[in-house]
Amino acid sequence: MLHLKTNIKKMKKLVSLALIAGSLLLTYSNAKAQTKIGYVSLAEFLPAMPEYKKADTSIQDYRNALAQNFEDMKRELTGQDSILSSKDTLKYTKAQLELKRKTLNELYLKVQGLQQKQEELIAPVKKKALDAIQAVAKENGYTFVFQKEAFHVYPLADDLLPLVKKKLGIK
Repeated sequence: MLHLKTNIKKMKKLVSLALIAGSLLLTYSNAKAQTKIGYVSLAEFLPAMPEYKKADTSIQDYRNALAQNFEDMKRELTGQDSILSSKDTLKYTKAQLELKRKTLNELYLKVQGLQQKQEELIAPVKKKALDAIQAVAKENGYTFVFQKEAFHVYPLADDLLPLVKKKLGIK
């Protein structure tokens, strides 16, 4: 009879383990079935947005305005830089050198201005695009949305570009 009680205990443990394993397997398969993966190409999407085209036109106008002065600025920048890096600095007073350094820094800032202007103009366009991608992902039940350009090989997934374009009314 003792042998029978031991066998019953073993059977209960086995049944419990089987139930736990079955429920874990069921939970895993449900979670897996609910995972949807998508991707979108910002390189294709951003230029299709009307706001991007406006920003790009502004950037081109700014670039053209800078290009007219760029050669003069570059020449002046090179001249100022060579003055400050040569042995001729001894013939200048501290105040003159400080003024030349300030002028040099201002020139550097002007040259860097194009990149900052570009980021400033594109930032709201990019935010609108990302907000639309998030909205489409949420509306369609996507768990993960990857940027297509970030992968050499990407998993089987849905291209969300047509859905995002549709959401923003872009053809």
